[in-house]
Amino acid sequence: MSIEKIINDAWENKDQVNLDSKKGLKDAINQVINDLDCGISRVAEKINGVWVTHQYLKKAIMLSFRIYPMESLNGPYSSWYDKAHLLKGKTAGWSKQDHEKAGFRMVPNSPVRKGSFVGKNAVLMPCYVNIGAYIDEGTMIDTFARAGSCCQIGKNCHISAGSGVGGVLEPAQALPTIIEDNVFLGAMSEIVEGVIVGEGSVISMGMYIGQSTKIVDRKTGEVSYGKIPPYSVVVPGSLPDKSNSSAPSLYCAVIIKQVDEKTRSKTSVNDLLRD
Repeated sequence: MSIEKIINDAWENKDQVNLDSKKGLKDAINQVINDLDCGISRVAEKINGVWVTHQYLKKAIMLSFRIYPMESLNGPYSSWYDKAHLLKGKTAGWSKQDHEKAGFRMVPNSPVRKGSFVGKNAVLMPCYVNIGAYIDEGTMIDTFARAGSCCQIGKNCHISAGSGVGGVLEPAQALPTIIEDNVFLGAMSEIVEGVIVGEGSVISMGMYIGQSTKIVDRKTGEVSYGKIPPYSVVVPGSLPDKSNSSAPSLYCAVIIKQVDEKTRSKTSVNDLLRD
């Protein structure tokens, strides 16, 4: 049986999956987590221009919480209590040679879960990376930033200090939050609920974008949801209540301009955010 079939069959009776489940199922779940950890598999990928979720991989992550017990880990200044397969993290026990082979820089106090992938030349400042996350080459996850479960972050991105890329672990069919290549996410911003930020976009600091956030193109007046087009420059804005001029305006995300790849590569972030 393929790993995908084993996982899907177990998912149909997930309430019966537990610490005593058969070795074949446990091996399949562990193989999925190891493949995610190494970047052999990823929860979502772009196929023919469309982002697709591999549901069985998310199912395997969720089933893993049923086959492992809670355990404690004692440290020099605290103790922790978590599922056994996640407690020690991705890089526990790594030697200098292991880090050199992985090829990314990891600053102290950066919890990175087993089952997440970090590409070469990435930089992890003190941050948090959850299981199933995929962080591609050359990306920086800055101080106190968060990469949520199963989120996909592309190449050469900057996820600025204090910002968050939300996790979407369940339901299994839901697309995770996607940050495509060469995106700048401003400090203290949040991209959540499976929103897609297109390649080369610049998101101003302090933004919140979820599935219900209105995304307004200032030039055309078009309103959309759930996706920032490639090479967009986005700032916070507000929309008035047309039926009641005295009512409070409502928050929205405003696309103030779009730039081509050549301009984006030559223009500083601060210049792009000014209008």
